[in-house]
Amino acid sequence: MAKNEIMVTAIENGTVIDHIPAEKTYEVLQLLHLNELTTPVTVGCNLRSKKIGRKGIIKVADKFFTDEEISRLSVLAPNVVLNIIKGYEVVEKKTVTTPDHLRGIVKCNNPKCITNNEPMDTLFHIVDKERGTLKCHYCEKEQDITKVHLL
Repeated sequence: MAKNEIMVTAIENGTVIDHIPAEKTYEVLQLLHLNELTTPVTVGCNLRSKKIGRKGIIKVADKFFTDEEISRLSVLAPNVVLNIIKGYEVVEKKTVTTPDHLRGIVKCNNPKCITNNEPMDTLFHIVDKERGTLKCHYCEKEQDITKVHLL
C-alpha cells in the first residue's frame, strides 16, 4: 500500500453507499438516521471520483436499507450506488433511481393542497426524471425535486 493511501476496514455484512455528491454526504447521514445506529458507520467525504469529481462514501455495518429508505435517498441523492456486502464480498450493486411515485416522502409546496390541511400521505408522480419534475396527485402542482422538503 502506498504512503498516501488510507486503509478503511472492510465490513463483513452491510451496505456501502458510494458516489454521493460530496456536499450531500452529511445530509444522507441525517436522512437515513445513521447517527442513531450502534453498529459501525464509516464516513468519507471529498474523496476523488472519476465519475463526479468529489464524492462521499458511507459504509454501514450490519444494515440493509428498506425500499422506503432507498426512495427517500433517491430524492436527496439520485444515482448513488448501493453495494450490498455479505461475507466481505459485494453480492449486489444497485444504482439508486427515483421511483415513478413518491408516497409520504415529500411535502407539497402548495399551502392549499389537501395534504397540507388533512392528515393524509402525500403522493407525487414523477413526470420528468431527467429534469426532476414531480406532480402532486391531489392538487396537480408541479415541483422541482431539488426544491422539495422531505417529510
